Amino acid sequence: MTIPEFQQHKRQRKKLVVVTAYDALFTRILEQAGINAILVGDSLGVVVQGRANTLSVTMDDMLYHTKLVAGAAKQALVIGDMPFMSYQASQEEAVRNAGRLIQAGAHAVKLEGGRPMADRVAAITAIGIPVMGHLGMTPQSVNQYGGYKVQGKAKDRAKALLEDAKALEAAGAFAVVLEAIPASLAKTITGALSIPTIGIGAGPHCDGQVLVVYDLLGMFDDFVPKFVKPYAHLKADALQALQRYKAEVEQGTFPSDSESYH
Repeated sequence: MTIPEFQQHKRQRKKLVVVTAYDALFTRILEQAGINAILVGDSLGVVVQGRANTLSVTMDDMLYHTKLVAGAAKQALVIGDMPFMSYQASQEEAVRNAGRLIQAGAHAVKLEGGRPMADRVAAITAIGIPVMGHLGMTPQSVNQYGGYKVQGKAKDRAKALLEDAKALEAAGAFAVVLEAIPASLAKTITGALSIPTIGIGAGPHCDGQVLVVYDLLGMFDDFVPKFVKPYAHLKADALQALQRYKAEVEQGTFPSDSESYH
């Protein structure tokens, strides 16, 4: 999957399927499932590192996990997330850190923010690095929002998000993630852009959807947003398997003769 192929899906009215993952094993499974793109998200701060939010994730964290995913990916487009304060301070820092993610194996980078970040998008794309935007509920601004809340409900805020999306497209973004906004607003933004929109909690009208692999497999249940649909319940399966293992070790039935060398 290349950037032009990714964008062509919108013109062909073919839905894009994106999954957020952080390691080689899940990358191989996602590729076997035919997933179009893998986002190496800074959400690893919550689901992998156990933090309350994504703000403590560093560039070193993102480089490490991007290398894991990129090293295993053969078909999917790999998008590396730019963590908090890796691009906000200056255009120069944004370009430098975007380049580091590309050197780690990513095909593109993602950053949060609308018009205030348009110059960063333009500077990064100017040197040949594809950029995906991210609007709506942007997790790196969680303190400003006072928590993880739906954005764009008020008419003025909805208009501002539409203008932000247009600004990102004009700056050269190849796609935009729309997170936790009303479905009607996502439909309006999707229709106004020539680049794909990828929804997460933004309704069915986006050009594609993204979910975190741990969420859609039912592995992470500390916090389950309304927009998450578990397609499996692997945490329950894993817990049952571990309890059986513990019982068999304690009872002396594992390892049996068939698991022993002779």
